[in-house]
Amino acid sequence: MQAVTYRAFGPASEVLRLQTVDCPPPGPGEVTVELVFSGVNPSDVKARAGARAGMSELPWPLIVPHSDGAGVISALGEGVAPERLGQRVWVWNGQWRRAFGTAAERITLPADQAEVLPEGVSLQTGATLGIPAQTACHTVFNGGEVAGRTVLVQGGAGTVGYLAVQLAKWGGARVIATARESAMERVRAAGADVVLDYGAPDLADAVLRANDGAPVDRIVEVEFGLNAQTDAQVIAENGRINAYGSAKAMTPELPFYPLLFKAVTVEFALIYLLTAQQRRDVATLLSRALAEGALDSPVARIFDMADCAAAHDAVAAGGRTGAILVATR
Repeated sequence: MQAVTYRAFGPASEVLRLQTVDCPPPGPGEVTVELVFSGVNPSDVKARAGARAGMSELPWPLIVPHSDGAGVISALGEGVAPERLGQRVWVWNGQWRRAFGTAAERITLPADQAEVLPEGVSLQTGATLGIPAQTACHTVFNGGEVAGRTVLVQGGAGTVGYLAVQLAKWGGARVIATARESAMERVRAAGADVVLDYGAPDLADAVLRANDGAPVDRIVEVEFGLNAQTDAQVIAENGRINAYGSAKAMTPELPFYPLLFKAVTVEFALIYLLTAQQRRDVATLLSRALAEGALDSPVARIFDMADCAAAHDAVAAGGRTGAILVATR
C-alpha cells in the first residue's frame, strides 16, 4: 500500500516520504480499514518534529503518522462480528503507541478503535472525530450532564473549542465562550449564548456579568496556565475545570487556595488515555449528536498524500477554521 512515512524527527518537508509499505492482515479481534481520509492534528505535527514530551528518539525505525481517519472495513480478524465487514467507520488512536497510523491507504487495528459512522455523516467528518471531537465531548460532559448549567468554553474558535460550544449547547447548557474579536461571530453561530474577548483585562468580571453575576459550573480550558487565575475566580463551588491544553504556559502557577475553598475538580484530559467506559460514553454521545445534526465539524482543506508535508505545515501555522485532512486514495 502507499503510505506517508518518516524515519527521523525533523521538518515535514525533509522527513516525510511517500512510499510503498506492507499492511499487516488483521489478527484476532482486529479489522483492516480501507482509509479514504486521514486527519492531521497538532499532536501529529509535534510527534513528527520530535517535540512531544518525553520523546528524545524515534520509538520505531519507520513511522506512518496520524491518529485520526475514516474509511470502510475491508477485512476481519478472528472473533470480529461478520456484520462489521463493509461498515463505514472513523478511527481513533491510529498511531498512538504503535508504528502505523492513518496516513496510508489502509490500517489494521483493534476492532473497537473503528467506530461506526452514523448514516448520512460524511467520511470527511469522520476523519475529524478522533482527537478533536472526542476531546470536545469528553471535556464538556465528563463530570455529568450540563443541562441547565453554565459552561465556559475558553478558546471557542479553536478546533476543539468550536465543537465544545456546539456539544454544550446540544446538551442543554448556557454557553459562554471566549475568542479573538475576529472570530466572535463564528462562535456565536456555533451556538454560544455570549462570546467574550479572551484578551480583555477584566475577563473574569465579564464572565460573571454574562452569567447574571453567578459563577459558572464547568470550564472547558484550552490554555490552563494562562487562564488558571481567571478560572479560579469564575468557577462555582464544586465546579469542574476540564483542561486539555496549556501550550503557552507549560509550568503554570496553581491558585490552590481559591480552588480548594470552592472544592473545584481540575482534570487534565488526555484523549489518548480515556478509560474503556469513558471511550464508550464519548462515542455514544458523538453518535447521537451527529445523528441529530447537532454537530458541524468543518474541514478547512484537503491535501493529497504527496502533499502531506504541506498539510503538516498548515496545521503548524494555526489560525484555521476547520480540520486539515489528507486524502489517502
